[in-house]
Amino acid sequence: MPIELTAARFVERLESHRSEEELRKIQRYFKSGVGEYGEGDEFIGVRMGQVFALAKEFIDLAPAELERLLESPIHEVRAGALSVMDKQARRKKTDEQRRRELFELYLSRIDRINNWDLVDLAAPYVVGGYLFDRSRDVLYRLARSRNIWERRTAIVGTSYFLRHHEVHDTFAIAEILLRDEEDLIHKATGGWVREAGRKDPARLLAFLDQHAAAMPRTMLRYAIEHLDADQRAYYRGLKKRTA
Repeated sequence: MPIELTAARFVERLESHRSEEELRKIQRYFKSGVGEYGEGDEFIGVRMGQVFALAKEFIDLAPAELERLLESPIHEVRAGALSVMDKQARRKKTDEQRRRELFELYLSRIDRINNWDLVDLAAPYVVGGYLFDRSRDVLYRLARSRNIWERRTAIVGTSYFLRHHEVHDTFAIAEILLRDEEDLIHKATGGWVREAGRKDPARLLAFLDQHAAAMPRTMLRYAIEHLDADQRAYYRGLKKRTA
């Protein structure tokens, strides 16, 4: 029988995979306590591998059904919605109207994309993929947002550009985020700068020459991870001299 492509059916299928053992693992992994970045996030204990497998079965979910999933308080349900969105955005047969709908849904419901893994699931293809041959101004607006997940979307969204050896926006947005106060932004920015540097090593070194001294330590550590030992020591030394 054909799969019933509704949000309610997706949730029903997802809940059949819940596990108390997995829930304990998840609760150790995500910071959802009072005052932490995932405060109030609810989990039911479903492995992400199972979430992604189910998303593949429900790949044809309509945007309205995806939005219903995003409205759920349950983290794994929202992750499922974003995995479906990602799979639709990656699929070659997805038309431009649906790609636009996915992009607009992501931005309009970014209030529900409120953890680092949720951003990382969909921002590369749903946001970056859509913007690849369009104006990328929205990423610069997001990079200056007061919302941590909008800022993370800005840098993670450049992943798609890096796949096509375009590094400019990654370095430009990283420059905006240099003085961000959030560790999750430091990690993402440093990691994406590192990956941009794999595409253009000279540009990475120029960026580090200019900004290493001002970069948060975590951001710098991630950014220089693939450099040789002498180079890493040099850029850490620049940071120490300004400490």
